[in-house]
Amino acid sequence: MKKVTPFLMFNDQLEAAIEFYTATFPDSEVRNVARNGADGPVQSAEFVVGGQSFMAYNGGSYFSFSEGVSFYVDCADQAEVDAYWDRFLRAGAKPSRCGWIKDPFGLSWQIVPRRFTELVRDRDPRKVKAVVAAMMTMVKLDVAALERAYDEA
Repeated sequence: MKKVTPFLMFNDQLEAAIEFYTATFPDSEVRNVARNGADGPVQSAEFVVGGQSFMAYNGGSYFSFSEGVSFYVDCADQAEVDAYWDRFLRAGAKPSRCGWIKDPFGLSWQIVPRRFTELVRDRDPRKVKAVVAAMMTMVKLDVAALERAYDEA
């Protein structure tokens, strides 16, 4: 285990969340699951999603997630953005703005094409401003539209 590991407190959906996350992202696995009784619901777990270790607990309705913490998904291209976005939507996620989507368990994810990061690192502030302004109008990020905003600035 790494020195610092995110610890997530779910209401009662931990098992379903683990199944979704590990099926959605490569380099994922379940490392340890503790059940409440031999055949009872999952109480706690250690798992890896996309190479990142997590610990989690079914803590009850007292706990909830907020957009104050989100998970950033680095996508190689538009096809990867689309694939993750569609997978989240099929699972019942709710899109927000600017590439954010809230999964059915309440966690927020940022599905971001690597090209966006490249464009906003440009030294020309006019180009960066145009890319950010374009991104602010989007729900799912669109690489072609971001590049168009960059080129037209």
